Amino acid sequence: MKVGILQTGRPPEGLEQHGSYAKMFERLLGPDLDYVVYPVIDAVFPERVDEVDGWLITGSRFGVYDDAPWIRRLEAFLRAVVAARVPVVGICFGHQILASALGARVEKAEAGWGLGPHDYEIVERPPWLDGTAERFTLNAFHQDQVLSLPPGARLIARSDFCPYAALAYDDHAMSIQAHPEFDNAYERALIGLRRGVVIPEERADPALDATAEAGVAADAPLVARWIRDFFARAREATAD
Repeated sequence: MKVGILQTGRPPEGLEQHGSYAKMFERLLGPDLDYVVYPVIDAVFPERVDEVDGWLITGSRFGVYDDAPWIRRLEAFLRAVVAARVPVVGICFGHQILASALGARVEKAEAGWGLGPHDYEIVERPPWLDGTAERFTLNAFHQDQVLSLPPGARLIARSDFCPYAALAYDDHAMSIQAHPEFDNAYERALIGLRRGVVIPEERADPALDATAEAGVAADAPLVARWIRDFFARAREATAD
């Protein structure tokens, strides 16, 4: 299966040793998929919505409300992807821009920064969300949030901090606010870089403590399996 990664951001200077956001997703999802990277942040876009079997939108330091031509172009591209029922997954900024493109309100939330491991309650279980778990835990890094349910979307997971933490759109689009691709080492490095600069120390320090152990967030492998299963099922549904 060919997955097109719509790269909307890069690790900040000094953290390049962790790899690009595209590489983080390749590590998360495994080497058996065929990845094609489109740095849309540099205005490099696919020519067609069906160039690949499925799309994945990365995180970004930008907000969907920022005045950048590539953001407006990406929203239009995503509307075309959804209309054509080509499978698409959005993570963090990807979650937000997919929701924004389809009519949701996305802004900086009054709750402020969400950092480190966050626990989410599963409220609906689509076919691709296997297992019996009622909750999952992933690393988060955001202050923007989806603040309304887009028309046609279904709420899949939530928390008190992030009410619209995971969404699904029929059987061909889904998104998650948190970062399954951020291991604890990168999460700590990113928080440490921003601590006392854009993130208040009282928010940064508990998250640093919570990610002190090496490895990945508790349920990153589980969520990776969900994403892979989503792509496989959505591809089958599209073929039918």
